[in-house]
Amino acid sequence: MASNHSFDIVSEIDFQEVDNGINQSSKEIQQRYDLKDSATEIVLNKKDKQIVINTKDDYSRKQSIDILQSKFIKRNISIKAMKLKDPEPSGGGRIKQLIDLQNGISKENAKLITKMIKESKIKVNAQIQDEQVRVTASKIDDLQSIIKIVKDADLDFPVQFTNYK
Repeated sequence: MASNHSFDIVSEIDFQEVDNGINQSSKEIQQRYDLKDSATEIVLNKKDKQIVINTKDDYSRKQSIDILQSKFIKRNISIKAMKLKDPEPSGGGRIKQLIDLQNGISKENAKLITKMIKESKIKVNAQIQDEQVRVTASKIDDLQSIIKIVKDADLDFPVQFTNYK
């Protein structure tokens, strides 16, 4: 019997890198002439997978998001992992911006990926396991075709391919 090959499609964030990106962003905001009086705070809540930006006005909020995104890109964290919520008032005329971090593939997104794989008509098996999708095939070429299809799909969440066997 032919041996099976497989890989997992995952959406994972390195929270240590997120932390580093936030620390670098905070430093840059404190040093920037146009932002240093904004008393901007950027806090990571690892448990809720959420970043909270608290700042004085909309200009500072937008600048803080831009800075954070550029630090994430430099640290190989996809900004697709950042889901911005609507800004909300935070007392004292300040603004709070919540950013959900997408870590793991949601059920809906896993279904989207498996549907895409089925529609490709390539002879592979895709299985949803927790927050990832395992793809198995008897031919390595088929797996490589699937990776290309998923990469080219322009999904609105980041994906990585791991455990390639």
